[in-house]
Amino acid sequence: MEISMSFKAINLNDELQAGLKAANYTEMTSTQAACLPDVLSGKDVAVQAKTGSGKTLAFALGLLSKIDVLAKSPQALIMCPTRELAEQVAEQIRLVGKRMSNLKVVSLVGGMPMGPQIVSLRYGASVVVGTPGRIMDHIGKRTVSLKKVNTLVLDEADRMLDMGFEDEMRVVMHHLSQTAQAATRQTLLFSATYPEQIQKITNQYQRDAKIIKVESAEKVANIEQQAYRILNEHRTQAVAALLTHHQIESTIVFCRTRRETRELCEELYQMGFAAAGLHGDLEQSERSQVLARFTNKTVSVLVATDVAARGLDIERVDLVINHRVSEDIDTHTHRIGRTGRAEEKGLAITLIDEAEEAKLDEIAAKTDATIKKLSIQSVRFHANRIREPEFVCIAVDGGKRDKLRPGDILGALTKEAEIPGTDIGKISISARHAYIAIKARSVKRALGQFRERKIKGKRFKARKLS
Repeated sequence: MEISMSFKAINLNDELQAGLKAANYTEMTSTQAACLPDVLSGKDVAVQAKTGSGKTLAFALGLLSKIDVLAKSPQALIMCPTRELAEQVAEQIRLVGKRMSNLKVVSLVGGMPMGPQIVSLRYGASVVVGTPGRIMDHIGKRTVSLKKVNTLVLDEADRMLDMGFEDEMRVVMHHLSQTAQAATRQTLLFSATYPEQIQKITNQYQRDAKIIKVESAEKVANIEQQAYRILNEHRTQAVAALLTHHQIESTIVFCRTRRETRELCEELYQMGFAAAGLHGDLEQSERSQVLARFTNKTVSVLVATDVAARGLDIERVDLVINHRVSEDIDTHTHRIGRTGRAEEKGLAITLIDEAEEAKLDEIAAKTDATIKKLSIQSVRFHANRIREPEFVCIAVDGGKRDKLRPGDILGALTKEAEIPGTDIGKISISARHAYIAIKARSVKRALGQFRERKIKGKRFKARKLS
């Protein structure tokens, strides 16, 4: 049964209630309603819930309710499996805690220079969010103090284990166990699955943890699953044919390996699709750019390894295509779970050759899913039916560190450059960059605005991304 109730019904301070109201959060999700009472009471909790169930907000409210913003040492530590998830968690905490004066949230992630992170820590941090390896590096260099941490969060714990971070996780947790706060620290664990390894972590590092499992069958019910029988050598042609057949605005194609991801992305791009790849060989700045372009709809096809299956803040994906059958049930579930969100209908298609059909049948049986099998012969690639994005992307070499806000950019483009508001799409801003979706007819005028005028007293470089 769906559990739902208002955030007003729980005991939160005025600052957090104001933050929830400003962010338009009114009703709790099933996951939030199931775990928040225990989280707010200070209990150790282990929650099994699918990605997209609202768990970030649940632990954010718990840890922020105990934060002393006047203290300079970190009081909460959150470990995440990927850089992207860590950045998104940090943004969520800043959003709900925006009414808390002097709240400082610092991200410690790999793929970024340590120098700026060390400087940020010196200025003080209330909350630290990061990946296990980089947090361990800072502990080793003694550039972060965890003596005052009263809340530890393990986010997407099963994913951290899948990615080989168990040793780093245990080093960090062992370090925390040696501090004075160890006896009273609250440890919160969130995981999409609950295998034996997760149970061992619960037993070892949590105190009498309450295990909460949140069912999410309703989410899968929104997803129509299909499979197309193909010959192995025809996978790229099949993907292209499906893209022109459905003419979807936003598609993720999942591949097993980095090499397959790179090759498929390049082939689709050469065929005329607005495609970009997301895989582990990219630098952090490149990954951020790809995600920004996909979320602002200036790239319509994201070709990705399973790093994109979980933990990424992508609001709406209309179609998921599995280039090959997933190696396990959990991966399949997380892949197709990128679509059919927020009560929207989704479509997930899996390509299978003769050797893969039995594996897909096993996944269907164990997930109680109906997967309709179709012939790819009925689907043809049509170059003239490739759906091109409505907007192109402009990248600006300035971001949150420069105090840039979406409203600053929107105002400059509409008022000073006199660009119609309908020509401007989503504006997303990271620490060092801003990405603007804009119609092609207004690109020249927008670039001229950045080249010739200042925003907030400063001139920023901008370029069109192709």
